[in-house]
Amino acid sequence: MGRLDGKVAIVTGAGSGIGRATSMLFAREGARLVIADQNADGVNETASMITKNGGAAHALTADAGREENVKAFVDRALSAFGALDVFYANAGVSGGLVPIFEQSEDYWREILQINLIGPFLAIKHAGMHMAKQRRGSIVLTASVAGLKANAGAAAYSASKAGVISLAQTGAVALLGTGVRVNAICPGLIETGMTKTIFDGAREAGKSHKIGQLNPLQRAGAPEEIAAMALFLASDESSYVNGVAIPVDGGLTSSMPFSRPLR
Repeated sequence: MGRLDGKVAIVTGAGSGIGRATSMLFAREGARLVIADQNADGVNETASMITKNGGAAHALTADAGREENVKAFVDRALSAFGALDVFYANAGVSGGLVPIFEQSEDYWREILQINLIGPFLAIKHAGMHMAKQRRGSIVLTASVAGLKANAGAAAYSASKAGVISLAQTGAVALLGTGVRVNAICPGLIETGMTKTIFDGAREAGKSHKIGQLNPLQRAGAPEEIAAMALFLASDESSYVNGVAIPVDGGLTSSMPFSRPLR
């Protein structure tokens, strides 16, 4: 038996990286899925990979930061599978490393719309249904950048700090319903969002320095974040609620350092 047997899950940002790895893992563990991404080719490819392996996935091309789309995700899960047990609000954008004096209002609005308002909408619409059935797990992708400075630009970091707060306030808003809200704070993970960092290091012959600031002295893989998402989505985490869990190789356990052990 899989750890998500009989459960229905929504995953956003499922066209690549963490969202794809999580969708694949959820499917292997028995979940039936509605997956969404703005990248039509990416999300359809993820769905195809799942169905070829015997899973069930409905792919939607949509912006997870827009209310009508988030409501549509929930409606599709209910119409296709008759239930909704898990919503993983993973979609996000980095906005790049734009100097703070060059950041515009529109730049901030776009990042907050996707990174922060999107997870709020997941809590609102998934939580509304889950509260009626008296159970459910909502998982949000935050970031170590929301815990400490210097892991991203100001708008991105502020949006992810907001997601961490949402995990807390969302859990309290849903008190007594049996619905849990938690966040994951990834460290440096190799995805499309971080491609320029990894490509630049490799081109410069410095790939051995990637992730050197954390005690494990390496970067993480999307599958390592997916494993935490699976735990939080499953009944194994039934007493975990309102927290933001770093999955970062130990980066946030201390002040960053770069001195090698030898």
